[in-house]
Amino acid sequence: MPEINYLAVLAAAASSFLLGGIWYAALFKKAHMRAAGLTEEQAAKNLPLVFGGSFLLALVGALAFAFFIGPVGVAEATMYGFTAGLCWVAGSFGVNYLFERRPLTLWLINGGYHTLQYTLIGLILGAWK
Repeated sequence: MPEINYLAVLAAAASSFLLGGIWYAALFKKAHMRAAGLTEEQAAKNLPLVFGGSFLLALVGALAFAFFIGPVGVAEATMYGFTAGLCWVAGSFGVNYLFERRPLTLWLINGGYHTLQYTLIGLILGAWK
């Protein structure tokens, strides 16, 4: 069982939350809402649950990733994060989106976020020993 730096895990989850705010509220807000078929009213509903649940899930993901990668260096952890985000998360979304006939734009936005999310998680976990 690897030794886990729980402060690094918390920081990695916080980076996911911050990145999500930039990604979905600033960079790709309109494109994401259009591709997901959301209105402003739908997006504004139940925000405490959305934000609280998102942070909790980011925390679970960062903790599981810390257990998975164990004690590796920053370069390895960053590459593992990139690979997990692109190949596992975005790839899995791609399978679902193909069957659900969702737009490519939505996959690019969501897959891009999770690729960068796990790259940052890996970077933080690898750098903060």
